[in-house]
Amino acid sequence: MAGKKILMLAGEFSEEYEIFVFQQAMEAVGHIVDVVCPDKNKGDILATSLHDFEGHQTYTEKPGHNFEINKTFSEIVLDDYDAVYCAGGRGPEYIRTDKRVQDIVRHFHETGKPIFTICHGVQILMAVDGVLKGKSVAGLGACEPEVTLAGGTFLPLSPYEAHVDGNMVSAMGWTALAAFMRECLNVLGTKISHS
Repeated sequence: MAGKKILMLAGEFSEEYEIFVFQQAMEAVGHIVDVVCPDKNKGDILATSLHDFEGHQTYTEKPGHNFEINKTFSEIVLDDYDAVYCAGGRGPEYIRTDKRVQDIVRHFHETGKPIFTICHGVQILMAVDGVLKGKSVAGLGACEPEVTLAGGTFLPLSPYEAHVDGNMVSAMGWTALAAFMRECLNVLGTKISHS
């Protein structure tokens, strides 16, 4: 099977693990991941963040490692991609208002191509009318009201589970990356065997 091309949508202070782990795992099995951010070019630096659950009422946020963007946003050709991935963290809260980002999500929704979302990444999907309608999806618990308002069903998964609804794969956050990646690979048709 030929490798697939995946478009990752990220913004400043997106979750570090949800960028680095996703990209490196997908590339380890032969897929290509182009990471883009509105108004950034290939070679520009994206600041990331680390979110953790340390006993407070909500997560804490710390600076993550810098990530080098590997594709210029304005150069992407959507028909070249097999799937789109919305990384979580704080990036989705602002890139979801970008009309170009909304158009990208709309393209994948209307063409029926896989859509992957984790943690706050579901905020990007909420911003596009109809994408979550009738879908069951996971994400950070704080996103539940908006998922419901967008016509979806929010799933309170454990921190280590992922969910598949048709062509959409979702999870609560970075602690579920193993299950999330496994389901993304299944949806892409990637089979890994051990001898």
